[in-house]
Amino acid sequence: MFKSMLTTYSMLTAVLAVEFQITNKERGPIQVGFQGNNGKPALENGGFILEQDATRSVWSESNWAGRIWARTWCDYNTKHCLTGDCGNRVQCAGNGGAPPATLVEITLKGAGGLDFYDISLVDGFNIPASIEPIGGKGDGGQYSCKKSACPRYLNDECPNELKLNTEHGVVGCKSACLAFNTDQYCCRGAFGTPETCRSSTWPVNYPNFFKSRCPDAYSYAYDDHKSTFTCRAEKYLITFGL
Repeated sequence: MFKSMLTTYSMLTAVLAVEFQITNKERGPIQVGFQGNNGKPALENGGFILEQDATRSVWSESNWAGRIWARTWCDYNTKHCLTGDCGNRVQCAGNGGAPPATLVEITLKGAGGLDFYDISLVDGFNIPASIEPIGGKGDGGQYSCKKSACPRYLNDECPNELKLNTEHGVVGCKSACLAFNTDQYCCRGAFGTPETCRSSTWPVNYPNFFKSRCPDAYSYAYDDHKSTFTCRAEKYLITFGL
């Protein structure tokens, strides 16, 4: 029996091979959300409440891929959050988060066996976020095994037409796609390729607002590849807030 328990434990540790250590540095609780890519599970059934200054570890399979985000200004009774809401529930159970929300995106064991990770503001911004591999192995390049972050609060300086205004003030900064819903700003239809959707040709280059303040982060769908970081690691530190 003891041998059987050891075998079971070894199998579990082999499957749940990567640790995400998540810390909340916001001035109050947040609700962490998880959504797996196609065919991948929602870790922790999609989320949990994380109190101020608290840290919690979540383990995933070695080939997991998906997104992690923070939901803010959440009502304890209704479970509704003003940013990143996934259907008035703490555990998103596969649902994504309503924009605007800062996204932490990661694909474990992608091309070449590398982990690919980034901070995305394609769906807008709600709070600062970062992801950093711990003890990872890379090639020593600029985007290898380094921290990727948007380490700045953008809501107050957000362009007025992109601000998410609420009774609590500005709680998010929308993407141009969310604010205006045009093919050009959403990179769809005739603008659905990298060649036809260049933010420099938009009526207003809104992605430049995000990129100039958080150069590591993706600012729109066809942002340059320099926003993607790579590594091989068994532990990632994810922080929301500053």
